[in-house]
Amino acid sequence: MKLIKAYIFQHFETLFTLFFATVSCMFLLAIRLKITQSFFLIFLVWNLFLAAIPYFISSFLTAKKTSRFVKNGLPLLWLLFLPNAPYIITDLIHLTHAQSYNKFFDAILIGFFALSGLLFYCVSLQQILAMFQQNWKPWKLVFLKWSIPFLCAFGIYLGRFLRWNSWDILQNPMGLLKDIITPFISPFEHPVAWLTTLSFGFGLYAVFFVFRKFQKQKT
Repeated sequence: MKLIKAYIFQHFETLFTLFFATVSCMFLLAIRLKITQSFFLIFLVWNLFLAAIPYFISSFLTAKKTSRFVKNGLPLLWLLFLPNAPYIITDLIHLTHAQSYNKFFDAILIGFFALSGLLFYCVSLQQILAMFQQNWKPWKLVFLKWSIPFLCAFGIYLGRFLRWNSWDILQNPMGLLKDIITPFISPFEHPVAWLTTLSFGFGLYAVFFVFRKFQKQKT
């Protein structure tokens, strides 16, 4: 309990921002449910929960002293779930199924969820980089900072176009591994994989770059 209270007071501003963003999403979704009497887009709640999991993992790693095994194992679990945070951006595709008179509000609603997911992504990535900064050489941190956005982008491709989930690594590891390796074996036969990975990768790097700049200016 003392650890939780200390963490809340130490990171109150970040926690309040994430809480406010989440509540805003739920409020807008509740308005839509009330007006339309439709549960369309209710899946955004589950997607936002998945987006928050990497933040919970990174917060645990940075707030509590853990064993070396946990310190090395949890970042892999963190990386496995991290693509879920920016993945919500791709939910804008569901606007094609929205009623014409609802599209504007639905775009705002999904936009709020997507921005919240990106916020969880940036805060969580910042925590992980700060944790590794203590023991890693600068060039390793630069490599990590560049590679993670593109790994997440590739994860978005696997989730949106091939419909894989994070837990499929346990349910169907061989099928998932095959779909991961195939674009590298036959890159010209999988343009969507590379277009998605490169476009989202550079986009996520740019978002995190702006986030870090804003954080530095604020401090």
